[in-house]
Amino acid sequence: MVNRRRITAALIGLLVLVLGGWLVKEATGGPDTPPASSAAAGKVPGAGSGLPVKPLSSLPAQARDTWQLIEKGGPYPYPRNDDVVFQNREKVLPSQKNGYYHEYTVKTPGSPDRGPRRLVTGAGKELYYTGDHYVSFVVVDPAR
Repeated sequence: MVNRRRITAALIGLLVLVLGGWLVKEATGGPDTPPASSAAAGKVPGAGSGLPVKPLSSLPAQARDTWQLIEKGGPYPYPRNDDVVFQNREKVLPSQKNGYYHEYTVKTPGSPDRGPRRLVTGAGKELYYTGDHYVSFVVVDPAR
């Protein structure tokens, strides 16, 4: 009889711990949860731009490859075109002084040239992705 009570108490304790952990994760926005408030969104540089925020893991694998090259400082597959100033002529990104943004090619499999995909970095640690040659952008969260 004593063993059944101990087992029952242990199972109830385990259930309380699991439920408590789940509630804490939901309340704090765990790693799988997108930011729910503007304060949380502010943790990702560029999130206040009004552009959608996407995790790096949701972008094409080539974007992750390019991000790794950016973090290492190269070498880049298109040295004449990568790590050059992005002019923001389309005015899709927030307006900044010339030289604030730099662009990098994200390889497009099957494309005979550089293709339309780019990562653009900002001097404030922002990271943006375009898959349609600057028509639209998303803010990239490289931590996810």
